[in-house]
Amino acid sequence: MKKVYQGKTKDVFELENGNYLLKFKDDVTGKDGKFDPGENSVGLTIDGVGDVNLRMTKYFFEKINEAGILTHYISCNMEDTTMEVVPAKVFGHGLEVICRYKAVGSFRRRYGEYIEEGADLPEYVETTFKNDALGDPLVTKDALVALGIMTDSQYEDLKSMTQKITRIVADDLKEKGLDLYDIKFEFGYDKDQRVILIDEIASGNMRVYKDGEYIEPMTLSKLFFSALK
Repeated sequence: MKKVYQGKTKDVFELENGNYLLKFKDDVTGKDGKFDPGENSVGLTIDGVGDVNLRMTKYFFEKINEAGILTHYISCNMEDTTMEVVPAKVFGHGLEVICRYKAVGSFRRRYGEYIEEGADLPEYVETTFKNDALGDPLVTKDALVALGIMTDSQYEDLKSMTQKITRIVADDLKEKGLDLYDIKFEFGYDKDQRVILIDEIASGNMRVYKDGEYIEPMTLSKLFFSALK
């Protein structure tokens, strides 16, 4: 296999069949030795976190595929902590998409003079460029189209897919007594220019509460998998 990219939490290899292999690592983002999914650099290594993230990713990607929503997921090998995916290109230099059910986090910090903490939001979708130096700046649909990063129809597909996928995740968590407040995805496009979900769906990509209390990502993973037993 040929390594084509070394990421913070995953490495990417090119396979002979034309697909790619993602190797999940135990490195996590954080600061001062503390895990923080919002940070932009590796802060520490937690034994087994790669396995846990792949297990959750496998669980949700298979559900999403079954729902007929396009993703890059093909299969995974839990023994090697790897996932085989179809080739995909990112929008621009990388685009993150957030779906929000509650006014918390950066949304609340930006718009706090207009909305109360924890107020309901109507499946609000926002997009940000992946750019550590600029702090992952917000970007509007009009800007994405004007910059030639995606077409109008691709954006509408992205927004609709984001809301559908978020419902799948939120409904599943609700069955386990957990409330999804917001979640972050990454999207790209395949050889036919179709928008597809890429990367992962793990506890570090979502903000989840139980009985009104925020659940830390590692604790969330434990609660999630204990509920599956």
